[in-house]
Amino acid sequence: MMQKTLITILLLTCSCAYAAQASANAALANKPPMGWNSWNHFSTKVTDEVIRKQADAMVSSGMRDAGYEYINIDDAWEGTRDAQGFIHSNSKFPNMKALADYVHSKGLKLGIYSSPGPKTCAGYEGSYQHESQDAQTFADWGIDYIKYDLCTFREIMKKAGTPQKAHELMVNAYTVMHNALLVTGRPIVFSMCQYGFDAVWRWGATTGGNLWRTTADVKDNYERMASIGFSQAGLSPFAGPGHWNDPDMLEIGNGGMTTDEYRTHMTLWAMLSAPLIAGNDLTTMSQETLDILTNKEIIAIDQDALGIQGDRVSAEGPIEIWSKPLNNRAKAVALFNRNEYPLEITVDFKTMGFNGKVKARDLWLHKDLGILERKYTATVTGHGVVLLRVTASN
Repeated sequence: MMQKTLITILLLTCSCAYAAQASANAALANKPPMGWNSWNHFSTKVTDEVIRKQADAMVSSGMRDAGYEYINIDDAWEGTRDAQGFIHSNSKFPNMKALADYVHSKGLKLGIYSSPGPKTCAGYEGSYQHESQDAQTFADWGIDYIKYDLCTFREIMKKAGTPQKAHELMVNAYTVMHNALLVTGRPIVFSMCQYGFDAVWRWGATTGGNLWRTTADVKDNYERMASIGFSQAGLSPFAGPGHWNDPDMLEIGNGGMTTDEYRTHMTLWAMLSAPLIAGNDLTTMSQETLDILTNKEIIAIDQDALGIQGDRVSAEGPIEIWSKPLNNRAKAVALFNRNEYPLEITVDFKTMGFNGKVKARDLWLHKDLGILERKYTATVTGHGVVLLRVTASN
C-alpha cells in the first residue's frame, strides 16, 4: 500500500512539474514556431551570404507576412574556442552579431544550432562542458532560437552502463542548456533535437523544451515523409502552447515530391500543430511552392488559438481521416489517400461530434461547400488530401 502511495505521489509530482514548466514555456512559443532552416537544402554549405539572402526572400516573397519569422542557421557555422573557452564562428560567418542585427532589421529572428555533445553531427564544436559560455555568447549575438542536436552525446550515453543512467544523462544535458539560456535573460526558443528517444514527448517540457523532435530525420520523398507524419497519431495529449511535438522540418520545394504530396506534407504538419520550418531555397522557389507554404487557411489550422494537436479518427487501408479541434467550435477534417491512385473517401461528421448539418470549406480549393448533410464524399488524388474546415450549420 505504501509503495502504491509513493508511486502516486511521484506521478503527481511529475505531472505538476510538467504543467508548471509547460506554462512557463508558453510565453516563448505560444504557437508552433514558423520559419526556415538551412539544413535540408544547404547542408554544411551555409554561409553568412546565404542567410542574408534567405532573410531577404522571406520578406519579399510574403512569407514573413504569412507568419514565418525565424531564420535558423543549422550545423557548420562553428569555428574554434579561444583560450578562455568561448566559441567563435568560422570564416563563413565573419560577424554573427552583425548578421543577427541584419536579420532583426527585416522584422525576423535568428536561430542557431549546437549539440550537448563534444562535436556536432557534422563534426564541428559542440557545447559539451561549455553550456553557460555558449548560452551567453548566443545571447550576446542576439540569437532568438536554438536547435540543440543530440549527435555525439549519444556516445557518452552509451558508456553510462544502463538505459536508465543513459536517459538521466540525456535529460540532464538538455536541462543544463535550458537553465544556461534562462540565466542569460534573453528569450530564446529551445528546440530539442533528440529524435524521439525515450518518448521525449512525456518529459520534454520538464527540461524546458519548447519543441522536441519526435522522429528521425525527414527526407524529401513521400514514403519517408508519410511514415514520419502519420506515425504521430496518439501524441496529441503531449502538445500545447509552449511545448510542441516536432516531426522535423518541411521539405516542400526541394523537388523530391509531387505537388499533391507536398500539399499532403503541409496539411499533415498543420493538423499536427507542428512547427512549420521551411527547408527549401527561398530565393529560387516556384510560385507553386510559395502558394503551398503561404496558404493562409492551412497556416491558420496549424496556428489555431486553441493549440490542440490533431489526431487520427479512422484508418481503412490507405485511407486515413484526421480531425483537429479549432477555435469557435470548428474542426479541421483531413481526408488522406496514401494510395498511389485516386480513391473516394467518405467522412461521417457525426464521428467528429457534429449531430446535425454542417458548413464546410475546402481549404486547398479556397471554396465554400455550403451546407452538408451528415456525410461528405470526395475523390482524393493519389498521395493527396482534402482538408475541410467544418462548423455546425446553426
